[in-house]
Amino acid sequence: MNGMSAYGLWSLVLLNSAIFIAFAFSFARPQTTRDWRSFGAYSAFIVALFAEMYGFPLTIYLLSGWLSSRFPGVEWLSHDAGHLLEMMFGWRANPHFGPFHLLSIGFIVAGFWLLAKAWPVLYEAQRERRVADTGPYAYIRHPQYVGFVAIMFGFLLQWPTLITLALFPILAFLYARLARREESDSIAAFGDAYRDYKARTPAFIPQRGRNVSADSLD
Repeated sequence: MNGMSAYGLWSLVLLNSAIFIAFAFSFARPQTTRDWRSFGAYSAFIVALFAEMYGFPLTIYLLSGWLSSRFPGVEWLSHDAGHLLEMMFGWRANPHFGPFHLLSIGFIVAGFWLLAKAWPVLYEAQRERRVADTGPYAYIRHPQYVGFVAIMFGFLLQWPTLITLALFPILAFLYARLARREESDSIAAFGDAYRDYKARTPAFIPQRGRNVSADSLD
């Protein structure tokens, strides 16, 4: 698929955006205003991504002069060339089987897996009005935000664009700020129980070699 025939496919933009937003929604189940804010940020990232992937290749157009001079012989308006990292680092086979694409799939799958594992634990804890500290929450305090960031990072590896590259650090900062606000609310609601949980559990990155009780994994 070459030239502009690879783009202008707005029906695919809508379809893919709807699929990945609905898929994340089925796991994240936003309820509070804060939940909807974090989910809305993820949704904006997904729409911007697929708008360039199938709609209009803004990044390719803006960088076309530099790309053509640095990487001659690449048909930059072909769909495969949108996998910029695969093209720029010399992968000349099918980019869907390239190292960056495969690594991106790993991050995306891991992110959705984390959302799927975290939601039932959080739902049950909210229903019982206690601190969520089992499942993924036994290792990190904010697995839902880590899941969203992993998914977005995976898509960046697969199909980087100027807009999503600009959005990613902004959204990561937003999730970190939402996490702090969430913790303030949890301390107000649960007091020492949450302070103890916070003291023994890292926020976003699991501690290597940290012991987790079997009860926390149920």
